[in-house]
Amino acid sequence: MSVRDYNKEFQDNAHRSYFYDFDARLRRYMLDSFGPWLAEGPTLEMGCFEGAFTTLFAERFADLTVIEAASDLIDVTRKKVGSGVKFVCSTFEEAELEPRFDNIFLIHTLEHLDDRQAVLKRVRNWLAPGGRLFIAVPNANAPSRQIAVKMGLIEHNSAVTEGERLHGHRITYTLDTLDHEVRSAGWQVSHRGGVFFKPLANFQLDKALETQLIDDRFMDACHALGMVYPDLCASVFVICEQPSSPKATI
Repeated sequence: MSVRDYNKEFQDNAHRSYFYDFDARLRRYMLDSFGPWLAEGPTLEMGCFEGAFTTLFAERFADLTVIEAASDLIDVTRKKVGSGVKFVCSTFEEAELEPRFDNIFLIHTLEHLDDRQAVLKRVRNWLAPGGRLFIAVPNANAPSRQIAVKMGLIEHNSAVTEGERLHGHRITYTLDTLDHEVRSAGWQVSHRGGVFFKPLANFQLDKALETQLIDDRFMDACHALGMVYPDLCASVFVICEQPSSPKATI
């Protein structure tokens, strides 16, 4: 296996820009979707990119820890959130943490991991009793992606594109395969769903917003529609608990 340069994987390339303004809206919608299951206690973010989600978490949680393998990203994020957030520069496979976290977030990160089962099993050691693991990933079945397949731009829905590969993606999940992944690691899925019905690619949504072809009402409607059709959302998610927890209805 080749050695990965985590500081290069987050950079833009000719195939794919790694960050779009649409993502800022998606983060808000995602936190809204997670809201009923969030606890107030110690919180862990696994992977921070440039701190956009970290900033939201820091506003929401008084005790926040971040694990990130790319030192450059830690430097960028620390400047945004200040000294109140603890950073651990490590891969997930090597990090040593106490079992104290009530919320653990693995947001658009699982698809980057080489040994996903090992990490998912390891995370179980970091969760406090009654805590929850929140996992979200890009959705292979998003309509925008299915359209790209029909256009011949992507081989199939679950393909890893060249741009995604350069950014460190190893897999593209559907809601079903994500659910199977976490259950295989011993987790109990208490809730699953999708965030934002996605008819267009990120750059198309950005352009449509910029030109006022669509507005906030359209975006909010897509978010609401995503609750009805989770398999057709931009991202799919699962909320996980230790198997000893009382079984919840999905």
